[in-house]
Order: sequence, then C-alpha cells, then structure tokens
Amino acid sequence: MKYEGPIYRPPSEANSLLIQATIGCPHNRCTFCLVYKNGPEYRVRDVVEIKREIDEAAEDHGFQIQTLFFPSGNTIAMDTRQLAEICRHARKKFPNLERITVYGSSQYIHQKGLKALQYLADSGLSRIHVGLESGDDKILRKIRKGCLSEKQVQAGKWVIESGMELSLYVILGIGGLEGSEAHALATARALNQIEPHFIRLRTFVPKVNTPLLEDVQKGVFKMLGPHGVLRETKTLVANLTCNSYLTSDHYTNYINVEGRLPEDRERVISKIDLALSKDENRFRSFFIGDQ
Repeated sequence: MKYEGPIYRPPSEANSLLIQATIGCPHNRCTFCLVYKNGPEYRVRDVVEIKREIDEAAEDHGFQIQTLFFPSGNTIAMDTRQLAEICRHARKKFPNLERITVYGSSQYIHQKGLKALQYLADSGLSRIHVGLESGDDKILRKIRKGCLSEKQVQAGKWVIESGMELSLYVILGIGGLEGSEAHALATARALNQIEPHFIRLRTFVPKVNTPLLEDVQKGVFKMLGPHGVLRETKTLVANLTCNSYLTSDHYTNYINVEGRLPEDRERVISKIDLALSKDENRFRSFFIGDQ
C-alpha cells in the first residue's frame, strides 16, 4: 500500500482495510483542523493505481476483508464515476465485504446531489462520515466550515434517502463560552431534521498550527471547562428527538455517553448529571492537540 500525507480514519473504522483514494482536503480552511494545514494539496489518486492496490489486498487477504475505508480527508469530493468504479471493483474483489466508507463534507455531498449519491450507493458505497460540527450558522461561519446549516441538513437527508448510512460528528464546545447554548440548540434542531444513523460527539481541543488555537491563546475564544462541556451536552441531548444512535467514542471527551435515541435519552442525561456532581479537577486536564 502507498500512503501520502496524514492518514486519518474514524475510530469505528479501526478494523477496516485502508486504501487511499484521495490525498489532502479540497476545502482545508476549517479553523480548528490542523491535518492538512502544511499540505499536501488535494488531489485524486489514479484509479488504475487504486484498483491495483485493491487487487493486491485481495490476493493477500481477500476473504478476510469485511470493511473498507477510502481515505483521505474528503474522498466524497472525488469524481462520482471514479469513486463508483473503485467501489464496484472492491465489491467484486472482496467476497465478504460488508461496508465501504469515506469521509465527506456536506458542501461536497450537496454538490453531488441525490441522483449521484444514489448512483454511489448502487455502486457499493455504504456509509459517509460527515463533520457537521454545529448547526449554528454563526459558528459555522466563524470556523470557516464552508457550508451552512440549510445545506448540511439537505445533504444529510440526501445521503439517507440514497440508501447509505450517515455518521455525523458534533464538536462540543466549538461555540466557546459565549455560543454554547445556541450551539447546542441549533445543532439539536439540525440533527432532528436529518435523523442520521449515528451521532458521534467530540470535544473541542485546540490544535497546533490552527487559527483557533491562536484565538484561544489571545483570549478571543473562551473555552468551556469540563462542566461547561457537560452542560452543553445535556442541553443537546435533552433536545434531541431523532431516531439515531448516540456515541462519544473519542479520546477528547470527558465522559462516554452512548445509547439509542430517543428511548435512552433519560439514561444518558442521568449519566451526565452524575458527572456534573463531580469536581472539575477529576476530569482530564487541558491540552493542545498535535494530531
């Protein structure tokens, strides 16, 4: 396998075969993200080369491969027919393949439209991991996400309508102290409209070489402490009515909450309340991320 630049995959893809389809991120402007700030620039790998690596993996591990993830940061931006071609090839080469997954930002999903997404689903693409981050347009503008809530909601609905699974990521604390409540309420509204299969919580950690870290250090962006993040989480969960699976499977979070919504909502809130009863010094310390 050949890999270029940083290679990231969601925790839920820990057991997946990783075959790089794209390099870098075509947007690469989010103020909280360090991954591709120093390059490489976005490009799509040659389809012949990608298929060759699929063939090589099939020769060595063909019957063992059950899940496949195509990095890098925004593979959904790849030409639709090229992405469909490598998905079909993988389905043919791995007889026990259950899932093919990519990362994709809402702006590129929205650009494709429902028809193209259905074509990708028919070609074997199973799931898209999408960073919603927030449902609040003010916050989305500040973090330069590249897509506001209306398009995020539409893009999410199209993914689900196409027949693919949708895994949405929310960054707790990304609105800072000032925007915490608005962030929680607006994000809940967006999630309720989309009804993704998975809601995955992440807690904002400032990263090296990012504009948002500079704002934190200057005092322009005031971060939430552990209790503030937990209260924001409680507000978010209390306002969720969607039929989704909630999880916080990430090292940045102060506690792990998990359950099927809406039926597990009160149990999740009770766990948050229990955490809020503990002193803040019992939670992980502040740190600056480097990955």
